[in-house]
Amino acid sequence: MSDTSSLSELARFVGQSALSSADPMVRQRSVNAIAERLQPRMPRRRVTDLLGAVMALSARTRRLVMPPVSVDLDVFSPDGIRAARVRLPQVQ
Repeated sequence: MSDTSSLSELARFVGQSALSSADPMVRQRSVNAIAERLQPRMPRRRVTDLLGAVMALSARTRRLVMPPVSVDLDVFSPDGIRAARVRLPQVQ
């Protein structure tokens, strides 16, 4: 008895499918919707992704436009003796 009810539910489901419609436009829309859902989707971009890209481009542009600099760093101990001296060469 339960097999009969399952089969009748399946028959009603198949009968209600848009793919079994007599109208070719309805069938085509249904096929197009199925095909669209099967296509791989691009990951959604977040605002933070866009902001990161803008900041990276801004920093790169600033480095290209601004004149190069050289940095000399002297580190002294509390008693006044030089602890380290770092010279970063000027980038051309």
